[in-house]
Amino acid sequence: MSGAASEFYILAPEIPVPERTVVLKQDDTLGLFNEFGDIAAARLHEEGLYHEGTRYLSTLALKLAGGRPLLLSSGVRRDNLLMGVDLTNPDIYRGDELILPRGCLHIYRTKLIWGGTCYERIHVRNFTRGPLTIRLTLKFAADYQDIFEIRGQQRPRRGRLLDTRTGSDYAEMAYEGLDGATLRTLITCKPAPISVTKSEFLLGADLEGRTEQVYTIAVSCSHGAQRVDAISYEAALFRGERTFTDGERFRCDIESSNERANAWLRRSAADLNMLLTKTGSGLYPYAGVPWFDTTFGRDGIITAMECLWIAPHVSKGVLAFLAKTQAVDEDPQRDAEPGKILHEARRGEMAALGEIPFARYYGSVDSTPLFVMLAASYWRRTGDLGFIESIWSNICAATDWLSWYGDADGDGFVEYKRRSAHGLEQQGWKDSQDSIFHEDGRLAEGPIALCEVQGYAYAARLGAADLADALGYTEAARELREAALELFERFQRAFWCEDIGLYALALDGYKNPCKVSSSNAGHCLFTGVTTPERREVLIKALSQETMFSGWGVRTIADTESRYNPMAYHNGSVWPHDNALIAAGLASHANKELALRIFGAQLDASTYFESARLPELFCGFRRREGKEPTRYPVACSPQAWAAASVFGMLQACLGLSIDATIGEVAFRYPHLPAGLDRLAIRGLEVGGASVDLTLHKYAGSVGLSIDRRDGKVDVAVLS
Repeated sequence: MSGAASEFYILAPEIPVPERTVVLKQDDTLGLFNEFGDIAAARLHEEGLYHEGTRYLSTLALKLAGGRPLLLSSGVRRDNLLMGVDLTNPDIYRGDELILPRGCLHIYRTKLIWGGTCYERIHVRNFTRGPLTIRLTLKFAADYQDIFEIRGQQRPRRGRLLDTRTGSDYAEMAYEGLDGATLRTLITCKPAPISVTKSEFLLGADLEGRTEQVYTIAVSCSHGAQRVDAISYEAALFRGERTFTDGERFRCDIESSNERANAWLRRSAADLNMLLTKTGSGLYPYAGVPWFDTTFGRDGIITAMECLWIAPHVSKGVLAFLAKTQAVDEDPQRDAEPGKILHEARRGEMAALGEIPFARYYGSVDSTPLFVMLAASYWRRTGDLGFIESIWSNICAATDWLSWYGDADGDGFVEYKRRSAHGLEQQGWKDSQDSIFHEDGRLAEGPIALCEVQGYAYAARLGAADLADALGYTEAARELREAALELFERFQRAFWCEDIGLYALALDGYKNPCKVSSSNAGHCLFTGVTTPERREVLIKALSQETMFSGWGVRTIADTESRYNPMAYHNGSVWPHDNALIAAGLASHANKELALRIFGAQLDASTYFESARLPELFCGFRRREGKEPTRYPVACSPQAWAAASVFGMLQACLGLSIDATIGEVAFRYPHLPAGLDRLAIRGLEVGGASVDLTLHKYAGSVGLSIDRRDGKVDVAVLS
């Protein structure tokens, strides 16, 4: 690879490490641990405790008699708050003498993250009848690597590690960055260790038979003058648990007759809760762990869209944050232009120094129209016109960008071509360097107009027109609808490829179509930029074995010149991509493809740890007895993958909610195979709420209203 794509390419480890990686996250602090509860970055390079994009702890290893304890079991609580690890001792010898048989000690570790601190409890219990003298060591180290260094980027210079300070019950490591910021990792232990060095705590206890000793460890991450003070383990656990009941976070009150589907729904909701991060503008779903644990415009918007019907407050946080960070000036180094919506924002030393352009970067062509689409959908879902009025100037700036900077050559299409020397070459959701190409494999030259982006621009203008009408700006509404209609007609002429039965992947800089069978064309179903006749042809093409792997729709057909089922964007299967395709069928009678997508992704979820669908997986054809093939560096959990189940389910049900008229509608509803009953509880519509149950009957779906508070109409349309 070359250029910017190779600069920011995510390297996979040469030899896969068989140990499981366990994720804990709260706001801007993230922990990646192995199943022993340790951090061993030398073995698996992304393990660590991170804060705001920097690794504050690269080693944390609990040793017994100089070696690793034996693992009995480990896991994370269903709500993702607490990790638990059961360990025991191996046979321990002194010379040839066995002094402690295996299984005499039980070591139980629990971990949680709260408020910039990782808390741990270590319980050591003696299950023999006699006294034992126990010695444990807890080794630690910090390398303060930026996440981009861990992803594989080389730096010519780094800051300096400062001398580690120690006391009777603590050690504090520190690093002075080239940006002048000092980062500190403070590790404390209660009760105090036997001894403390610059890299190790020695823990010890004299245990009578059947008794235990408990240690509490706290690892706090501080940046500059902002010192983090640890609270008690009990207080951190209480505050963490309270967030799941205080109404701020994501709630999933959906239950079906299918336990596999329930497990997928529960895991997805828990992962979204973990990824939701407090910002000054509200909650924002960080994109994914570990590589994209920050705000991404496109990812946040699509995540919010997928779960809008069940969690509209997520959309409000996304819209508020993106309105606040909208570009107001031209800045070629950041691919920024007035009205453009953020691609991503990063913190850390490399971003502060400009070694990467992503401190606040605008190199995505689709975030801007998607922002407007989400605003219109949020208003329809909630009726919250006051909030829309507060961001109306941002919506207008975004639609202006579509017409001016987004269409620099004036041909009516929205195109991109990077201006930053270190920015992204491809600026759609498929942003790999080789993702946009012609049927013969030639890479497309820019400026590039992607087919799905034209659909987004079309839907954005229609949505903005509805908002303008609601706010009383009738002339603006008329102009927006006229522009949308012109784009629709122009799009049909320039993008439809009769020979492949799909819209072209893109137009290159010479206005030549890239005649590639791609999932991008499926997003045109979602935005409605299709004629009825072409919609049916498009559905048929996406349903063919060349496109549908058996686990979902591939990013490109297996007949294409650059098809590779192991490639990031050229043949893999992405859950969010499938969810958007399915969403395009929500209001139509023909839901066969949406039902196939839901069923395939449900089946895939059963093969992944805790029913957690990753960012993507490989696009190999589904075979009898063969599970989906994993993509080695996929983010897991990942926000728009976690939210995809809600988008797919909404599509199958044909569910729409219009709070402006107080209506919940099911258009041509279907329950996916294996689901005979689906209950939705506490569905809020304006000031009202309703409980619903759908039942599958022969050839139809029945609906019962179990509870209704307030004025809300429920309709089944078929």
